[in-house]
Formats: sequence, structure tokens, C-alpha cells
Amino acid sequence: MAVLIMGIGNYLMGDEGVGVHVAQRLSNETLPEGVDVLDGGTGGFFLMEYFENYPVVILVDATLDDRPTGTIRVIEPRFAADFPRAMSTHDIGLRDLVEGLAILGKLPKIYLFAVSIEMIQSQQIELSPTLEQVMPELLAQVKNMAVRQQLELV
Repeated sequence: MAVLIMGIGNYLMGDEGVGVHVAQRLSNETLPEGVDVLDGGTGGFFLMEYFENYPVVILVDATLDDRPTGTIRVIEPRFAADFPRAMSTHDIGLRDLVEGLAILGKLPKIYLFAVSIEMIQSQQIELSPTLEQVMPELLAQVKNMAVRQQLELV
């Protein structure tokens, strides 16, 4: 049994790619046995097999939600409607994926780290200074959640 940390986003769209940045940074760290990391990009339905094969999935994604840039919220979505109202550019794929898995009865326990961004910056791979500033806290929260969930599975 393992926990999957999945970063979602478009790396070429600045802060919108925060989830991918998290996945890349965590993949360079030593994590406890049973904690896997995946750069989910904007995969949508192509990610279904990962949701089916892991009992716990921790998502990290950007959201356009009018909160201050860098705000980190943890949501436990069980239905498509539980996702933030204004998810970033790939929200339809994630919402549909969650809805499909719920209908099939194969929905794992999901934790979504929603990181508020101000806007999508096209053709920019760097994160804004504000998101770089919150990145250590975000990485720590994601790792702590993964460790807690892995311990519960054992």
C-alpha cells in the first residue's frame, strides 16, 4: 500500500504549474518507503490508473480563487463539486476524473493542496517570488500529510 503525491499543472504557465514544481522538487528528496511522487502535468483521464492503484492520492494544484497569492488550503474532495469553484486551466479533466471514479466506486482518499495564484502567466517556467516564498511551507505540509497517511495504511 502506498501514498501518491501528484503535482498537477502546466509547467509552461508560471504559477499555474506549482503542482509540477512540487512534484519535481519532492522527486529529488528521500521520502519514506511507500510514498511515491508523480508529475501529473495536465493529464486528465490519463491519470485514472494512478487513482485506481493508490489508496491515498495527495494532489497539489493551483487555483484562481481570489484569495491572496500563495494561500494554501487542504481540501478532501469526494465529488467533483468539492473542488474549488475556479480551478485552473485543467479543472474539467480533474473534476470529470473524480466523478468517473466515484461512479465506478474506485475513488481513493484524496487530499487536494489548492494553492491560490493571481493569474496564469503563459510561456514562463519560473514561479513568482510570492509562490517561491511559500514553497518551503507547501513542501513541508505535503510531506507531512504523506507520512501521516502512510502510517495510517501500515
